[in-house]
Amino acid sequence: MGPAEKTQNYNATSALPAPVELTVSPDCAGQRLDQALSRLLPEFSRSRLAHWIRTRRVELDGRPALPKAKVWGGEKVLLYPLPDPAATAAAPEDIALDIVHEDAALLVIAKPAGLVVHPGSGNWSGTLLNALLAHAPQLASLPRAGIVHRLDKNTSGLLVVAKTLPAQTSLVRQLQAHTVRREYLALVHGRVARDGKVEAPIGRHPVQRTRMAVVARGKPAVTRYQVLERYLNATLLRCRLETGRTHQIRVHLQSLGHPLVGDPVYGRNRKSADAVLAGFARQALHAERLEFLHPASGETVAWQAPLPADMHALIAALRAQSVVTA
Repeated sequence: MGPAEKTQNYNATSALPAPVELTVSPDCAGQRLDQALSRLLPEFSRSRLAHWIRTRRVELDGRPALPKAKVWGGEKVLLYPLPDPAATAAAPEDIALDIVHEDAALLVIAKPAGLVVHPGSGNWSGTLLNALLAHAPQLASLPRAGIVHRLDKNTSGLLVVAKTLPAQTSLVRQLQAHTVRREYLALVHGRVARDGKVEAPIGRHPVQRTRMAVVARGKPAVTRYQVLERYLNATLLRCRLETGRTHQIRVHLQSLGHPLVGDPVYGRNRKSADAVLAGFARQALHAERLEFLHPASGETVAWQAPLPADMHALIAALRAQSVVTA
């Protein structure tokens, strides 16, 4: 059976994987346990095996294995694997949805800040996709459960979800043609002088790969912005996307020197002495308006979502602060 004798195999389809029992072969002598297991159980990544060792899911000769344990051959290993979270990510979950509109072709959702749209690393459950599958099980037959665009976890506002494949195809084509009108309310640091447009390509940050940045070889990106109100140390903008790049508004506003209030990634170098701004816990960005051609009727449809309570309170505090200081 190869370098290790396995008496019970991992069952990838079961809800709870079966334990794996094996005997370490002599040619692993002198290796750390995680290195040996990586060789003996290539179906699991070394990082996952190391995690299972740290969380006491691996026994070595009847005792919980130590992270730096070495093996010399002949040891008995018992492994209690956990399911791959990605394998169970698309499971229905009873999560409340704020449904603005629903018909046979589509759903329009008002997403709260804090809700992740699609499962991924660190967020394999509790997402909008899980909620959609519970609300409308037929979405399981569509790519990404009908989701055609996303909002960042801590951005609130409107999202459209297709309920049929023709509707999804129509919405994707409208997004690709830049005919879907998406408007956001954004509260930024500093006083923006005038309305304007940012036309700058966006791609992965050359060093910090989890971030996006304005880079010469990035994808074309255009954001138009309009000044709505100015406060002592901040400005309320309406932003309209002409393209839909990852973190587009956040990156473009940072490039102007006016990062979003509360942005933990693109505004972290902007320290504010203003207690009202410093106390806001997430990026102050809200997808307020959504307009497109209905996939079934071909008519123009539009929806608008009011500001969530936290941004409403923040703006009220900034208005009061400006009046008092003036």
